[in-house]
Amino acid sequence: MSDEKKRFIYSLVFPGFFLLLIWGVAFFEFSMELSFAEGGVYPRRWSGLQGILFSPLIHGGWRHLVNNSMPAFLLSLALFYFYRDIAYKIWGLIYLMGGILLWGVGREAYHIGASGLIYGLAAFLFLSGIIRRVRSLTAISLLVVFWYGSMWWGLLPLDFDVSFEAHISGAVSGLVLAVVYRDQGPEPEKSDLDDEEEAQEKDSPEGDQSEGELPKEAANH
Repeated sequence: MSDEKKRFIYSLVFPGFFLLLIWGVAFFEFSMELSFAEGGVYPRRWSGLQGILFSPLIHGGWRHLVNNSMPAFLLSLALFYFYRDIAYKIWGLIYLMGGILLWGVGREAYHIGASGLIYGLAAFLFLSGIIRRVRSLTAISLLVVFWYGSMWWGLLPLDFDVSFEAHISGAVSGLVLAVVYRDQGPEPEKSDLDDEEEAQEKDSPEGDQSEGELPKEAANH
């Protein structure tokens, strides 16, 4: 098995586990005709702190779950594929930081669903891709953003049945982590311009000189 295939399979494990987990929770909740909504984040209420851990696992219905499932899976897959060494750390920090921020700034209601996590992952991959010059990361993030729906509109208080505060909290967490971990991640992708510059350096007379030898013009000064 090639290294790339092993890497891809490894990248599937945790996102697949998370997907099974949220579907398992929903199946139990809905089939038993229960409501886990009170397990969500309730801002500035001590009992609402439990939602930091549990709210991304709880959804308000099958449609809510289906809408969140594939974006969460694909973005997590991209994170674990490109950021193998720090993927668990980044994913966990987005999960917790988004919940903590939401608890501090959200309106007084129960906030549930994995959309805050989705916004956090998308924001991290997008900004980190720009910082580290990895075009495939920014492309993946933008594709998911447009496919998931108008994610940008989800940051605005247009629909009070939707937790735009969770979206903002997640996005802020992802952006902050992209800056903090700007020196870690995939190597920058070389552009055609970079390849042309390298070719020009090799073809130039200076490129033929041995390492440490000064050009004659410089040696005369």
